[in-house]
Order: sequence, then structure tokens, then C-alpha cells
Amino acid sequence: MSLPEAAAPAPENGVGNRPPTAPPLSEETRTQVQDVLTSEIGISVMLNRLKQSIASAKEFSQFLKKRSVLEDDYANSLKRLCRQSQDSMQRGEHRGGTFGRAYEEMMAVHERIADNGIQFAMSLHTMSEDLTELALVADKSRKGWKQSGLAAEQRVVDLEVALRKSKTKYDGLAEEYDRVRTGDSAGRPGGKMFGFKAHKSGAGHEEDLLRKAQVAEQDYQGKVQVASSERSELETKTRPETVQALQDIVKECDSGLALQMQKFASFNEKLVLSNGLSISPLKQAPETRSLRESVLAIDNDKDLNDYLSGQHPRLPPRTGLPKYERNHLLETSNRPPTTGTTAPTQNTPQQPPPSSVQPPPAGIFQGSRASTFSDAPAAPPNQGSVGHSYNQSMGSLPMLGGPPRPPSQPQHERSFSHGSTMNQGSSPAGQQYRSAGAPQHQAQPSASRFDGSFSSATSQGPPQLGALSFQSPQAQQSQQPPYAQLPSQQGNQNASAFPQPPAMVPPQAHRQSPPAAPQMAPPRPVFGLTLSKLYERDGLAVPMVVYQCIQAVDLFGLNVEGIYRLSGSVPHVNKLKTQFDTDSASGNLDFRNPENFFHDVNSVAGLLKQFFRDLPDPLLTREHYMGFVEAAKNEDDIVRRDTLHAIINNLPDPNYATLRALTLHLHRVIDNSSANRMSSQNLAIVFGPTLMGTAPGSNISDAGWQVRVVDTILQNTYQIFDDDD
Repeated sequence: MSLPEAAAPAPENGVGNRPPTAPPLSEETRTQVQDVLTSEIGISVMLNRLKQSIASAKEFSQFLKKRSVLEDDYANSLKRLCRQSQDSMQRGEHRGGTFGRAYEEMMAVHERIADNGIQFAMSLHTMSEDLTELALVADKSRKGWKQSGLAAEQRVVDLEVALRKSKTKYDGLAEEYDRVRTGDSAGRPGGKMFGFKAHKSGAGHEEDLLRKAQVAEQDYQGKVQVASSERSELETKTRPETVQALQDIVKECDSGLALQMQKFASFNEKLVLSNGLSISPLKQAPETRSLRESVLAIDNDKDLNDYLSGQHPRLPPRTGLPKYERNHLLETSNRPPTTGTTAPTQNTPQQPPPSSVQPPPAGIFQGSRASTFSDAPAAPPNQGSVGHSYNQSMGSLPMLGGPPRPPSQPQHERSFSHGSTMNQGSSPAGQQYRSAGAPQHQAQPSASRFDGSFSSATSQGPPQLGALSFQSPQAQQSQQPPYAQLPSQQGNQNASAFPQPPAMVPPQAHRQSPPAAPQMAPPRPVFGLTLSKLYERDGLAVPMVVYQCIQAVDLFGLNVEGIYRLSGSVPHVNKLKTQFDTDSASGNLDFRNPENFFHDVNSVAGLLKQFFRDLPDPLLTREHYMGFVEAAKNEDDIVRRDTLHAIINNLPDPNYATLRALTLHLHRVIDNSSANRMSSQNLAIVFGPTLMGTAPGSNISDAGWQVRVVDTILQNTYQIFDDDD
């Protein structure tokens, strides 16, 4: 069985941790090994050695399985504890301010540690299953070779035993005949001369013994010939084949076990490194703080003062000091009587105290809008369908400008999923992942994406995007701006004008091409250029190298076990890469002829993966990286699919066309998974880091979400893309 590729960490200083090279065998040791393998005990010795390898693989597989269960239980328990504690801390009876923020950051660190533990447990579980399968296959092969090899050995042993018996009988008859013929009675008991019966004469007995000796001689000769031929076949064919097959099984089992142990060591290092970076991350952004910095940022005095100042609106109104006021009735009753007329009392009318609450002036609220959407322009009716319509305004999805296509032309448009839970008045996913340059004030008329369909794998040319608004002849000449000035690209260009902080690159995110000798720059490079530049130069929606590789795998690799998982020949990949960089239109790069790729379809698969790894901007773009990761975190399958679908529709046109061609091709690989053993999960593990790459703010724990993004796309291929090939 084939073994998966090891996820080895990238070396920091350009030098990997290579295992020490074993010293060469001495001549004496080599001779001793060869003597044992070619002897009668060679098969039994190799069977015992293979049994040891199988037992060791099973034992390590059990260890990985139990360790996976322990890590998964610990990680899930830690995540539940963090969520419960964080929910409890957000209640009103707990502190806020700097303490609350530090506590949230502490819980976030623990959740990232739990996520790393879950990914580690999943990796261990996968390794355990691989080792168990390897041990079962090796044990089954061992039983088959044991039966055939030992049966051949036993057959030769039985023939040699029968040969020895026949020789003993032949020798006895010959000696008896010689005694009768010579009349020698010395060797006979009782001193009798003859041992024949009375009715037979000496001559008759001698003739009878001679006949028996001749028959025994013929039987002896026949058994010698049969035993010699069987032993010759055993020593020249059966035994060497059995020993060689057992050696191969032992090497495969031992290599698989060593590989899984290397992966186990690598995953442990990644776990510790990821946890360390979660506790003390690299300074990629000013707001990024380590756990120690978050705790040291707690300011108890500030929290107390902020809490007290926050209670200020609840202060009751101040009434001042209590003041004595004498009742005027008592003043009148205690006044002494007076004589004469008194001056009339002037009653001064008292004005009522001003009211503390004044009614609002009339019309103060007139003209205020009840909804922020009351004056929003409505989408024009009957804009035409874009794939499967969401029954909503398409303003949330960016569309290319240009004149609408006549309805008589065959159209291929970016489709939308059936059964979407987003089929409402507005699309949150579309609004959230709107591209940077898409207009937001009104919906754009839907423009068709394709004028025809992609060519099949046996067609005469690469698939084209003839009906794209930026690809029509009039648009290329005068009416439409060049592709580089599309709104979706202008946002990327503006964003790239500012320096981005260096992102932490996971070990398998971008594996560069193997080192080659210094040479002149290729005249028409293909590797290392963006898809937009390749389209502007070559006019192909899907690059020629992608088309040829897909065509080769469709024709010759769908039934190859481990396609895209096994690495091809590095010299072959480098040679094909150089040819594409030199002249991608050469007839020697027509992969319908397997001689053009050295009859090595795994090298073609490696060339395709190398092209996507060398892209300056990944196929799914850095702009939408965080959107894809957030979409993958949705537990609901329908919501996750539709969210990813909306982001895919916002990709630049060359990226969309290339992703579509690749996804349909990988779906054909999955259809043949019974032969190639490549499920959607296996392909997602291979292509996840390759297609998504990295972006500012990414970390190692995103590897699992990258795999989930690609796996969801592959499982919903025909809901996201139209199959009109």
C-alpha cells in the first residue's frame, strides 16, 4: 500500500533535520545476510521478522489512538471550561474594564490552545488508522507468502525423505543379490547359504532378486530426478521470490512505522510551538498582546474609578441644607392689633414656578426618517437571472460592468446554491464579503461569466472565457478598461500600496521549487506570476500549465493510487517547469502524449501543485483569506456552503475560472476514489494550504479550517459550479 506524505516542518535556516546516514555494510555482514536468506531457514527467518514489524506497528497504533482520545477529551473539556467561565464573567456581578478585557484575552488564549489540541488529536487519530491499515495489509500478505513459501519447502523435504527411503531399499536388494550370486553366507544368520524357499532353485532366487533390484533402481532414479528438479526450482525461483517479497513487506511496514513516528514528533513540536505562539505571539500588529502583557495591563485603580464615574448618572438631585420657613398664618395671628385705618394691602399676583419639563416645539420631529433604508434606491426589475437566483438584490455581489449579453447567446454565470437558508430579503454573506471595489449604492446588471463551456480533457485547446465582459474584442480595444483595472482588482491594488506585516507561515503553506542551477530568466515565465498577469499576456482564462496537467491526470491518473498525495520525480518536475517557463505553447508540452511527461503522472500532479504554491497571491487570494476561515467555522453545513459560495463569486475572474476547472477535475478524482484511494478529505489535506496560502493575522491553527474550506467546496461542487464541460 502507498503511504501518505509526511508533513515535515520547514527548516528555519534552510537546512532540515535529516536522519543520520547508516554506515555501509561490511563485506562479511553482507555475505552472512545473503547466506541466511538463501538457506532453508531464509523464509522462516523473514516470516518471524515481518511478524515483529507488524506487532510493533499495531502497538504504536494503539498508543496513538489512546493518546488521541486523551488529547481530544482534554481539549474539549478546556474549551467548555473557557466558554462557561467567559459567559459567567460577562454577567453584571463580575468586574469589567481592563480586568474584563484581560480575562477575555486569557480565555481566547486557552481556546486557541484547545483548538490546537483538537487538531493534534485529529492528526493522531488519522495516523493511528493509517498504521492499523498498514499492519492489516502486511499481516494478510505475510499469511499468503507463508503458505506458498513453506509449502514449497515442505514439498522438497518430503521428496528427499522418500528419496532416502528408496535408496535404502535399493542398497539392501543389491547387497542381498550380491550374496546370493556369490554364495556368501557369512553375513547371513544361522550360516545358511541360501535364503530361498525349497521350491525355488538358487538360479531362480538370484533372478528374482536381480529383477527387484532393477525395479528399486528405477524407482530410486526417478525420485532423484524429481527431488533434484523440485530443489532446483525452490532454490532458483520460489525461495528467492518469497524472501524478496517478505523483505519488501518488512521494509514497507518499517518505513511506514518510522514515517508515522516522524510525523508524531513533528506534530508534537507544532503543538508546543502553536501553544507557545498563542501564549506569546509574534509582534505582527500593535494590538497583539501576549498573555503576560494582558495580565500586566490590568489597572485596578482605573477600573474602580471608571466604575464609580459610571454610577454618576444615578445620583439623586441635590436639595441643599435644610432651611427653616415660618408659616405665614402664624405670623398673622401673632400680630398685635392696630388702631386707625390701615393701608390697603396690595396683592401682587404670584407667577407660577417654571415647569421643569417643557413641551417640544411644534414640528421639531417632522422630517426625521423612520428607517435608514426609506430613501435607498430600489433595484431595477427584471435584471435577469444570475445562476440560481437568491430572490434578492444583487448589489451585495460585485459584478463586472459592460454591456449586457443578448439572451440568445449561451451563458455561463456564477451560480448560487439551492436550498439556501440565506434566501431572504438581503444577503448577509454577500454584504459581508463584498469585494473592495464593488459599488454599494445600487445593484449592477448581471453580466454573464462565460460565452461557452470549458473544453473537455480531450479537446484541442484550453478552456476559454469568451463571454467575459473584459474579454470581448470591443472591450479589449476601446470600450472596456483592461482587466487590471477591474473594480475588484483596484481594491487589491490600493490595499497593496501599504506595507503588510510579515505573516507567520505554517510549515506546509508554501513549499518552493527545488533549488536549480543559476540560469538566465525565462523569456515567457509561467511560474511565479499572478493569474491576472498570465491572463493579460496569454489571453487564457485557465493557464496552459493547469489545463495540460488536468488533462494528463484525467487521461492517465484517475486510477493511480495516491494521486496528488504521492510526490513525483523532482528532476522531472523541474524539467517540465523549465519547459513551461521557456515556451508553454511547445508541442512537447501536449500531455495527451504520455511520453511528453516521461510516463510519470505523479510528476504532473506535483507540477500542478508547484504552480499553485508559486503563485504570488494564492488562488483563493489573501484578500478573502479571513472570510474563508470564518466561513469554515460555521457548524451548519448549508450556511457554511452558501457563505463560501458567496465569497467564491467575489473572486477575480481568472481565479474563479481556474478554481472552477480545478474543482471539477478533483471531483472526477473523487468519483474514482475506489481505485485511487483519494477522498475529498484526502484531497483537501493536500490542496488546503496550497490554495489558501497565508495572510496577515493567520496562524498554524488555521490549517484545519483551510482543509475544511476545500473539503466543503469539493463536497458541493455542483452546487457551487455548473458542470457544462
